[in-house]
Amino acid sequence: MGTVCPIFKQRQVWNMSLPKPKKISKSKIKNKAWEQFSIYIRLRDSLRTTGTTTHALCFTCDKDYPSFGKGCLQAGHFISGRHPSLLFDERGVHAQCYNCNINLKGNWVKYEDKMLKVYGLAVVLALKRLDDQFKTYTVEELQWLFEHYKEKNAKIMQGDIKELERIKLVKYV
Repeated sequence: MGTVCPIFKQRQVWNMSLPKPKKISKSKIKNKAWEQFSIYIRLRDSLRTTGTTTHALCFTCDKDYPSFGKGCLQAGHFISGRHPSLLFDERGVHAQCYNCNINLKGNWVKYEDKMLKVYGLAVVLALKRLDDQFKTYTVEELQWLFEHYKEKNAKIMQGDIKELERIKLVKYV
């Protein structure tokens, strides 16, 4: 029983069990997933509106803002409230300036007009129906979302042609 210590040439009993991985809290992984999703939305909309990753046009007021850093765009929801059923739905989240997203509470009338032009009535109605649904994410789902958007962001920043072309398929009117 035990192994021979290579340094002291004595038998010792060592605890050979591996340390247990730390459990990450649901709120912490949700925040990490949201952070990556928000970065993705701003990158996606930067590419769609300006063809760069550094700045974009606000979805609702069409003013140009930096995508990251001071005074940057935010990931604003079409249907406010950050409801779990819509939280990570790419169709209903777009780059918005602070004024439209916060001060104008989403600038909802202009947001809906633009949504109808870009996606059509069917998508707008589908998102409104989703607003009434209840969704609870598991830690595993949130972990998957975190990894998924982290990988997408890396591909965009590395210039992955397939990812860039997929993003540019939808043009904002």
